[in-house]
Amino acid sequence: MALQRDNRNVLVLATSQALYMTGMSINAILTGLAGFMLASDKALATLPFTAVIIATMFTTVPASLLMKRIGRRPGFILGALIGIIGGLISAYGIYIREFWCLVAGTFVIGMFGGFAQYFRFAAADTARPEFKSKAISLVLAGGVIAAIAGPELAKWSNNLFEPILFLGAYVVISALALISAVLLFWLDIPKPSAEEIKSKGRPMLEIMRQPTFIVAVLCGMIGYSTMALVMTATPLFMQFCGYGISDTAFIIQWHSLGMFAPAFFTGHLIQRYGVLNIILIGIVLQASALIFAVSGINLYNFWFALVAVGVGWNFIFVGGTTLLTECYAPAERAKTQAVNDLMVFGFVAIASLLSGAILHLFNWNTVMAIAAPASLILGVAVIWLKAQRHRESLAAETS
Repeated sequence: MALQRDNRNVLVLATSQALYMTGMSINAILTGLAGFMLASDKALATLPFTAVIIATMFTTVPASLLMKRIGRRPGFILGALIGIIGGLISAYGIYIREFWCLVAGTFVIGMFGGFAQYFRFAAADTARPEFKSKAISLVLAGGVIAAIAGPELAKWSNNLFEPILFLGAYVVISALALISAVLLFWLDIPKPSAEEIKSKGRPMLEIMRQPTFIVAVLCGMIGYSTMALVMTATPLFMQFCGYGISDTAFIIQWHSLGMFAPAFFTGHLIQRYGVLNIILIGIVLQASALIFAVSGINLYNFWFALVAVGVGWNFIFVGGTTLLTECYAPAERAKTQAVNDLMVFGFVAIASLLSGAILHLFNWNTVMAIAAPASLILGVAVIWLKAQRHRESLAAETS
């Protein structure tokens, strides 16, 4: 029975993840270009996409605390309904050609993201212990559908209401959120018990002092922000280099595949080789992406850089999420997950906002150079935790 429930929940959550990430893929391809079209100050072109990340950051804490009280299913459905509204506001902003209305709409879309980020945790919360890393990985694997469908829908919807460019994209984003809201009625996760709701567990500072927590958060902050820094700047830089939307969509499509296709086996790799080793491989991949990105402006340079940064993100993010689940008891789950995602998406918001501004004020190489030291810091942190765990293991054997 538990196996059947776990499998159904993973299927529902993976499909919901696919729908959400399809909308995010459309956002990644077109929102920077829509912002560039409407913004009087072109340095603010990526602000509408950054608004998605900022809203996700600010929504993570209230979303987590709300779902602790009302349960995962009602919370996720509420988030999807918010996503519908955000898509419609964004579409209206495009229709009236008002930049700040577009920013407001994408901010509301980002509030849906504040709920959707817990899809991966929801799968792990009720899964059998041996299935946790695989459940997280398989939910993220729903993004493979987004990798294929997102760019195609972006190309198709871009001219759907011609001559008003980009209007159709946000209508499609609303439609995807609507489908997700309906699908989530089939989610089967018990509501938190009265004891779990009342109990606060350990103080948050005590949880945050754990070395495993520190490295888990750094994985999210640095792995995700490196990916966001590169991904957000790429559509704009490709436009400056003379590439069209079809070429940009092709690159983002492969980037999305790089992000999510490995999720079919990342959980298995973590079980076999250890979570810290897989995270280290992800860091190496992201570092190689930065090097290749500054090596030229041919299409294959963008292709390799975006695929490598995507695969690296997958290894780091799944690994970091798996580490985080080791840090809390059930009563501490909501606040620990909320603080993690607040810190992660705060950092990602800064990265995505800086991406467009740095590209506008400086150049592409500067964007990549800023990401490099962060990857080095993460690598040192993971090696530190690996060494500490090795010492603890030796001490346990000798005692």
